[in-house]
Amino acid sequence: MLYALIMAGGSGTRFWPVSRDAQPKQLLNLVGERSLLQDTVDRLAGLATPSRIIVATSAALAETVREQLPELPPQAILGEPCKRDTAPCIGLVAMLIARQSPEGTMLVLPSDHVITDIPSFQAAVQQAVALVEDSPGRLVTFGIKPTYAAESFGYLERDDVVERPTQSEEDQNIVAHAYRVKKFREKPKADVAEEYLAAGTFYWNSGIFVWKAKTILDALQERVPEAYAALTRITAAADGPDFEAVFAKEFAAIKGISIDYAVMEHAKDVVMIEAPFDWDDLGSWQALARQRGEDESGNTVVGSHLGLNTSGTIIYDSGDHSHLIVTVGLEDLIVVRTHDATLVAHKKDEEKLREVVKMLHEQGRRQHL
Repeated sequence: MLYALIMAGGSGTRFWPVSRDAQPKQLLNLVGERSLLQDTVDRLAGLATPSRIIVATSAALAETVREQLPELPPQAILGEPCKRDTAPCIGLVAMLIARQSPEGTMLVLPSDHVITDIPSFQAAVQQAVALVEDSPGRLVTFGIKPTYAAESFGYLERDDVVERPTQSEEDQNIVAHAYRVKKFREKPKADVAEEYLAAGTFYWNSGIFVWKAKTILDALQERVPEAYAALTRITAAADGPDFEAVFAKEFAAIKGISIDYAVMEHAKDVVMIEAPFDWDDLGSWQALARQRGEDESGNTVVGSHLGLNTSGTIIYDSGDHSHLIVTVGLEDLIVVRTHDATLVAHKKDEEKLREVVKMLHEQGRRQHL
């Protein structure tokens, strides 16, 4: 039985000033009619029923998430009292799943990816489930074939091909190549990223996983026993009147750590499926250009815009588009307007938006966060 965990607690600081604390990136309609989170739930139709989907977000966003996802039962939204990275989140949900289904299989996926080829995505997930059923101690992830030398993604280095014991040309669970993972690689510098691209054996780490809930719990108990113990206490209180208090106390005491650091980089049986679906993590404003497209001058425009000698520029107006944005003599810039803030930045500096958000915090500008 397949369960799905959608991780929706990010702040999306690189999409400031549109992404805010109360309405972060995953809750925005940046590339379509529905939010990134809603699109993520939509692509699970047929894979996991609403009763087997859990969305982990921050406690502050829990009610907004419930409003966006009325098709899910209220208890499907898990509001974390504080941020502790992905390993504690995954561990807690794995425990909750294991209580219902000791042999349950778990799909883990972020809420801010853009995947438009839904049939290929679902077929790849089904292939991953089959690989896990073949070897219940296996951890499966999805690698994205790189299209450029990205410095902002972690990488997976592939090893030998993995074949299923009953594999045949007619096997409907085989839609893409599967490889053992030789090593996880950190976000590289430019020259190293170029080497990875040229080698042809490195893939972007998608952060999408499939495994048995029991398997990931055994790994967490071995690698981060203190966190595992705290999660056990939280789970034990799940049906009691003191759950919120226990959750807040125990979760805050856990040291934040990613699932890659805690488990994946140390695991022995990690398999990567070469993703057969289109994928974009929509990590920054420049990713919007890939999704929205460009005009003949290389501009991506959302809103009302008049440009003179303007090229390679992203213009985004989050309002009703009655406001005209005029640009003259601009090249390779990002121009974003909201009701209370305007951003003008060079594309090469978009990573510094994290610093902007940090400065807003330091200056106490809560109205702009």
